[in-house]
Amino acid sequence: MGGPDSNEPAERVIASTRAWIERAVIGLQLCPFASGPFHGNRVRYRVSAQCTSTGLLEELTEELQSLHAVDPLECETSLLIHPQVLTDFRDYNDFLDECDDAVQQLGLDGELQVATFHPAYQFAGTGEQDIENYTNRSPYPMLHLLRESSVTRAIASFPQIDGIGARNMDTLRRLGREGWRQLWIA
Repeated sequence: MGGPDSNEPAERVIASTRAWIERAVIGLQLCPFASGPFHGNRVRYRVSAQCTSTGLLEELTEELQSLHAVDPLECETSLLIHPQVLTDFRDYNDFLDECDDAVQQLGLDGELQVATFHPAYQFAGTGEQDIENYTNRSPYPMLHLLRESSVTRAIASFPQIDGIGARNMDTLRRLGREGWRQLWIA
């Protein structure tokens, strides 16, 4: 997998992200809703070259507008991958309020939301290297733009939705560090 502060070409960033989705997110069933959009080619991957949070916020605004404007059957969700900016998890976490503000300022609250993934993701109350954090650890910092309608459909089709987080953490505990490492040996 790649990593923060990467100068990799966009194609390689996307390939690493797709491998992460296929092996971890879908392969470990961390998100029971990811397979359809992924295999149906309804995920847009946008690799940002921005080096500042201000530039990234502008790009996020563009991507929110683009996703809102396109037919969900063509593009259901979008990943804004930003390898050059917000590589520090605390800075990234602080930026999330600005993401929510952008959604509201565009009048898209209730239509789109932003989910979060980062190579150094850390849940509150966990240690930096606790395996549970890997449920949200992606190869690069990224913002996952989701349609509320997709989330609503997913919730309706998956009655145990509230248990996904705990189930994912349990999956990672059973897998362990060595199992996680084995996912990336190809």
